[in-house]
Amino acid sequence: MASCMEDAGGGVKDVYGESRATEDQLVTPWSVSVASGYTLLRDPHFNKGLAFTAQERDAHFLRGLLPPTVISQETQVKKFIQLIRQYQVPLLKYVAMMDLQERNERLFYKLLIDHVEELLPVVYTPTVGEACQKYGSIFSNPQGLFISLKEKGRILEVLRNWPEMNIQVIVVTDGERILGLGDLGCQGMGIPVGKLSLYTALGGVRPSACLPITIDVGTNNEKLLNDELYIGLRHKRATGKEYDELLHEFMAAVKQNYGEKILVQFEDFANHNAFDLLERYRSTHLVFNDDIQGTASVVLAGLVAALKLVGGNLADHKFLFLGAGEAGTGIAELIALEISKRTDAQVEEVRKNIWLVDSKGLIVSSRKESLQQFKKPWAHEHEPITDLVEAINQLKPTVLIGTSGQGQTFTQEVVEAMASNNEKPIILALSNPTSQSECTAEQAYNWTQGRAIFASGSPFDPVEIDGKKYVPGQANNAYIFPGFGLGLIMSGTIRVHDDMLLAASEALASQVSEQDYEKGLIYPPFTNIRKISANIAAKVAAKSYELGLATRLPQPKDLVKFAESCMYTPTYRSYR
Repeated sequence: MASCMEDAGGGVKDVYGESRATEDQLVTPWSVSVASGYTLLRDPHFNKGLAFTAQERDAHFLRGLLPPTVISQETQVKKFIQLIRQYQVPLLKYVAMMDLQERNERLFYKLLIDHVEELLPVVYTPTVGEACQKYGSIFSNPQGLFISLKEKGRILEVLRNWPEMNIQVIVVTDGERILGLGDLGCQGMGIPVGKLSLYTALGGVRPSACLPITIDVGTNNEKLLNDELYIGLRHKRATGKEYDELLHEFMAAVKQNYGEKILVQFEDFANHNAFDLLERYRSTHLVFNDDIQGTASVVLAGLVAALKLVGGNLADHKFLFLGAGEAGTGIAELIALEISKRTDAQVEEVRKNIWLVDSKGLIVSSRKESLQQFKKPWAHEHEPITDLVEAINQLKPTVLIGTSGQGQTFTQEVVEAMASNNEKPIILALSNPTSQSECTAEQAYNWTQGRAIFASGSPFDPVEIDGKKYVPGQANNAYIFPGFGLGLIMSGTIRVHDDMLLAASEALASQVSEQDYEKGLIYPPFTNIRKISANIAAKVAAKSYELGLATRLPQPKDLVKFAESCMYTPTYRSYR
């Protein structure tokens, strides 16, 4: 009688008969503890591809599993950037990058860091928006954790299914308001995955310490509900008690599993939930909402930097917002806090110089009864105005900020009204992705004869007018949240305080150089982003120590050096 040993041709004995199991027999997915051979080549954390040395190939049973040549990580980066550049379609570049992340983690981060300005729009806005819209059709390897209503009562168990225990930061979304694209349900996972790859690349937080999570409570997007490739629950969104209970169970489980110092970053929740969640958990958890607080911090930094170009103090300016959601009210509040801190004026008094326009027109006190809670502080005494140009002509703002999610709302008439009232109008078209931007860089510069100080949420190419080159800034949250998160993590902070956001803004504004100002830039170039992040982290940590919210004691003497020493570097390690 032939034995299993003979069947296997002298190989490992098939003790459990799994090689010959039929479809209806159950098998056990055994694995080994030290990755070697074929397993090592398929482990994204340890795989180095052709960079394995001859000694490593011998020690880890790789001989013959790779072509004989050995090439360096630098050469691999060169090869991959050439490959990525061959794709004309941004979504294909995104898929190629995600495939690389699933195959060779360190090479993915090395590539992203070395070519940050080129690849940031690929792994983050604007391409990530299209990736979320088409997530079902490009979905191959699941990334992160999917927690749906089906897991109610078992969320702690689901968190324990994640292979890493030492998690320091979670980015979570419920997919209801992805960028300016609306409700994408479970397909919003592209956002936490993208944000966390930036936490690592730009802020140096170890990839193993990052956990992307999508909470799936359904979607109201009919197109997705009828799409056979949709990956989420196929029913309308749960709201009210059912929603609150799931989120509460999630927040309790996170703290129980990962402790007091786990940072939870809320991402792309709809307005009503975003403000509620931040308010509900800011006193019990280390929470941060990037749409409300991150956007506010990065915009405030741009405004502080812009003062070098227009002169005066923040208190001398008048602000008008188109859009009064999370981003608009978050930015407005942080501007008010900064001015109040610098002038000792009451925040209520400072708010009177900040005006917001929503879909029904200027927010004024006669509308107070019908306003959502978060808009009420911005309802000032004025007759109602429904037209943006009219609001500009009457209020005469020096700064116009777009957070409406509506493309092309800063028309020629709007921009020209700003230019006729100001020598150097500050115009920030912040809605993402590019298609939702209130105006383009070209329009802003052309309609103001190059006088505008312009920044946008998504990237725009430089513009040339009469032989002069104008470089638009990008008010990208990626300037703030990776460094902000690193500062919280390295100091062991237990709660986020608004003063930390102000510290992050001031740190970012201080990184803009004279050469940047000469080009009309109000943000530093992304090429130095890791240095910028280390400086932001140091300022945030310093503020945390000052407020008594840091638990890592004693406080390091040089926080910038300490931040740099904490940062993950994706160069290959040698294996014994």
